[in-house]
This record gives sequence, C-alpha cells and structure tokens, in this order.
Amino acid sequence: MCDEIRELGFENIEASHGLSLSLMPGLMKAVDEKRIRVTGVHNFCPAPIDVQGDAPDAYRFTSHRPEERERAMRLSLETLLVAARLEARYVVLHMGEVELFRGHECTRKLQRLVRHGYGGSVEYARLKGEYVRRRMKLAPIYYERAREALYRLADKAKELNLVLGVEGRSHFEQVPGELEMPCLLAEFADNPHVRYWHDFGHIQRKHNLLLLNHNQYLKGLKPYLYGAHVNDVQWPQRDHRAPFQGGDVDFCTLLPRYFTQAMPLTWELSPSVRREVISEMKSRWEALHASLPQE
Repeated sequence: MCDEIRELGFENIEASHGLSLSLMPGLMKAVDEKRIRVTGVHNFCPAPIDVQGDAPDAYRFTSHRPEERERAMRLSLETLLVAARLEARYVVLHMGEVELFRGHECTRKLQRLVRHGYGGSVEYARLKGEYVRRRMKLAPIYYERAREALYRLADKAKELNLVLGVEGRSHFEQVPGELEMPCLLAEFADNPHVRYWHDFGHIQRKHNLLLLNHNQYLKGLKPYLYGAHVNDVQWPQRDHRAPFQGGDVDFCTLLPRYFTQAMPLTWELSPSVRREVISEMKSRWEALHASLPQE
C-alpha cells in the first residue's frame, strides 16, 4: 500500500479510519524503515474489531447511551497512542450528531430536492427552515456531550504532543454544525492542541444545499485552521473526487486565501478515482500549492 502511494508521487500519508488492525504491523514497519511518513491519523484507527467495514461513526461521543460514549472515548484514546507511535502530528475527529431522523434523513431530503432543481424553491426554503428550527431545539445536549469529550481528549493530546483536528462535517445532522464550530473552537483558542480541520468536500456539499457559504465559513474559522482533507464534489453531493476533476470546489480562490504550504493538506479520495486521474490532477495541484504562502 505504501509503495503504491509513493509511486503516485506522495511521500506522506494519513492513516485513516478504514485501516484494519491486521495492516498496522506492516505500516509501523514502513514508518520505522522510513519508506513512508505518517503525518496524521483519522479516528478511529485502527478500525474497531467489533465493527464490519469502514465505520468511523460506529461509536459517537453524542450518543444517548453512556456505554457507547465511553466506548468512543476509549477507542479515541487508543487512536491517539497509535498516532504517537506512528510519529504523526495530528488526529482528525468526528464529534457526533444530533439525532433528528434515522440515517441522515434531513440531509437526504434536501439533497434530493436540489438534485431535481428545487434548491431555490419555496418548498425547499420551507423544509430547510423546519429542519433548522428543529435542530436548534434539540442540539444543545448533543453539542455539550461533544464538548465534554473534546476537553477529555485535549489533555491526552497535550501529553502526546498531538493536534486534535475537529472536522467540518458533510451532513446537516452532524456536530459541530456550521454555527457551532466557531463557538466550540473559540473555547480552545489558547490551546494549540485543538484546531479546526477543514474538509473541502464536506463543506462544499453543505454549500450546495444552501446551508452555508464555503468562503464565508472558512473566513470565520481561519484563526483556528490547521489543515484539510482535499477532495472535490460533483454536484450536489458526490465527494472524494480528485481536485479539479470537474467538481464544484473553487480551490483556486480558497487555497491562496486561507491556506499555507506548511499546513497538512491530505488528499482523501474514493477508490473509484483512477491512477491516471490522480497523476494528472496532482500536477495541477502542485502548481497551485507552490503559489501559496510558505507560512
């Protein structure tokens, strides 16, 4: 796996939440032999052995069940130890969600309307307003659980000299939302071990649903910005495309305005993206990246 990544021209990787326990010894060996450098880790890593498939949200800090919240905390603390062993700099976190409907039904309904051309309709505005009001009413308890979890993890991150990257999420139901993220990070403004992790694809999806403005959202979080997952979006919600792959993300505007060359910018791509596309788009990316401020 590491050799294939290097053949594509990448020397650094993020160990993701889909990494199975069986792959960890080989990855550690590759790191020890300097064949690859792990700059970051995505919670939970390795994937929980009691969960089938890639399921970073199998256990949530925001769950109504105390045992699930504690399981999420134990797995996260283990992930921090793995990150330290791999000599990583950061750990990306999903903080949970507001339980509105099953299976992100709110987001799916909004996406369906947008796909069929009703994004600017009265029907869409009415439905979105209903969801926003309901979320505002229900959100405080979930937000508080996420906040408490972050404080606990921040102590361990400081001990291990890691940065916790609180990720901007793709679904309306998830925590922190677009209004909650600045409030949460303001509490940690003086803590260098808690910062904002941007995901271009996630936030563009919300932009496409008229839940936020991508540029304005980044502008408000610039003081806390640490790094980003780089992926493009094919209208309105198919993310994890290679940058510039015919998607909606305005990298040429957003990157120079908010990012520097020193920030970790990790490509997070779908397995369906072909090698030749990665190679082609990587050349365009490198030219743009070279134009960014160094610090």
